[in-house]
Order: sequence, then structure tokens, then C-alpha cells
Amino acid sequence: MKLRYSLAILVLFLLSSCYGIEDGVVGGKLPNFDGERAYKIVVDQVSLGPRYPGSEGHEAVQVYIIDYLKQFGWSVEQQKIEYQGKQISNIIAYRHEYIDLNQEWVIFGAHYDTRMVSDEDPNPSRRMEPVPGANDGGSGVAVLLEMARILPSIPNMNIWLVFFDAEDNGKLNGWQWAMGSAAFVDQLTLFPDKVVIVDMVGDADQNIYLEKSSDPELAAEVWQAAEDLGIETFINEPKHRILDDHTAFLMKEIPAIDIIDIEYPYWHTTQDTIDKVSPQSLKNVGDVLLFWLLREHFKVGGDQ
Repeated sequence: MKLRYSLAILVLFLLSSCYGIEDGVVGGKLPNFDGERAYKIVVDQVSLGPRYPGSEGHEAVQVYIIDYLKQFGWSVEQQKIEYQGKQISNIIAYRHEYIDLNQEWVIFGAHYDTRMVSDEDPNPSRRMEPVPGANDGGSGVAVLLEMARILPSIPNMNIWLVFFDAEDNGKLNGWQWAMGSAAFVDQLTLFPDKVVIVDMVGDADQNIYLEKSSDPELAAEVWQAAEDLGIETFINEPKHRILDDHTAFLMKEIPAIDIIDIEYPYWHTTQDTIDKVSPQSLKNVGDVLLFWLLREHFKVGGDQ
């Protein structure tokens, strides 16, 4: 495992040397995905309180995400639209105003809302309490925001970071699942080449299986990157079929995958708290995505 990881780091070093990646590079190496920084982002989100639509925390986390993105030079727009009778507020971040159609366009997405009620809580008396959303909501946002710090060091990439609203309140008060992503896809006039959704990836007991409805070719690329890095928590076996923010893209035949650790015992309970999240788990996912992105963009690595 250590040998594979060392080879992967060598590939990243060669990329930084050969392709003139300079801004933000320290000591000739690409900026490191920092699991502790990502963990702090989860802590910050949880400190805002529940983040379901209409809550104070929901408004506060939007401000937090936007401010964080702008700190690292991203252009940000809020997509405020009504969708199926509900107000949706997605957050879209990009580096370039116009998409270069000669280069691949990749979207990384995560939902930032949390569930209004803890309807899966083992204690019936607590099922009407809101979910704290450390892992389910907080972890995906943390991975994308830590990537937002790193990605400006990599030139000439069509990358969007999209933070979806209204994913997590299906079957409550007229809400459906994954409404933010459905509204986003409905507004597209150009389609991305690849979409990677990150959801519930911070579990300290991380086991990320292949999600069955995900695009198989794209999933193979990402899970191969994990194997090459020696990250064993990406398990190359299909196990669950999940309706999530990748679903709307797949319905438009856009290649999309869902990176999710669905076997999380605190899902939709009051126990989805910060102590269940691991900086190492966040780093595992960030390292895989960064390595995959660089290798696919520059077409090096792997068996070379």
C-alpha cells in the first residue's frame, strides 16, 4: 500500500513540474488535501445549528460557503428558483465565466441542507428533533470547500463546485428528495462531461461501496484512483442503489457517480454529530478526487 501511495505522489509531483503548476505550490509539490482543515469546516457548519430550509442555520451556512469560496478566488452565484412549489437556493462556484468546450467540464457536488427531523432515531421521543448533520450534509461540503482551496493551483480546468439545497427532506411537508440538483439540471443549457457527488463520506468507520446506479465508466476511474493510492475504504463492489443528487444528471444521460458511505448507523438521527466524523475519512475522499482529477485531465499515471 505504501509503494502505491508513493507512486501516486510521484505522479502528482511530475504533474506540478511538467505542467507549470505554480500558484499555491509549496516546495515543488501540489497543495495537500488537509483532513484537519476539512474537519474544521464540518465543525463550523454544525456550530451554525440545524440547516434545513427555512432555518436560521440554512441561511447562515449559505453565507459561510459563499465567503469561504470567495476567499480562494472563486466566482460564486446563487441559483434562487422555485421548483415544484419550493424555494431552492443552490450555490455555484466556478473559476472561469465561460466554459471552454475544448476541455472537459467536471462538476463536483454536495448538498448543504440537513433533515428537519430525526425520524430514524432509536429513541422515539427524539424523532421530531432536527438532525445535526455533521456527516449527512457537513462532510460533503467540507470536502468540496477544502478542494476549493487547492484547485486554483491547477490551471486550465473547467471545474464547477455546486452546493445543492433541498436534498435531504424527502417525504416531509411536500418536499421531495434531491430537489436542488433536480432544479439545477432542469436549468442547464449545456451539459457537463462528468459529475461527482460527495455525500456522507466523513464516517470514522468509512466503507464506500460502488453505488449501483452510478455511471460505471466514471466509477471505475475513481475507484481505480483509490486503489492506486492504496485507500482501502473505497470498496470496488456494487452494493446499494440510491436516489441522490447524481440521479437528475443520470436521467439526462450525463455521466455521474455518487460517492457515499450509506451504511452509516447515525443516518437521520440526533447522533449524527461531530464526534462521528474523522479527518482521515475526509482526507481519503479528497486525495482520491484530486488524484483522479489530475490523472484524467493530464492523462498520466495509472499503469504508466
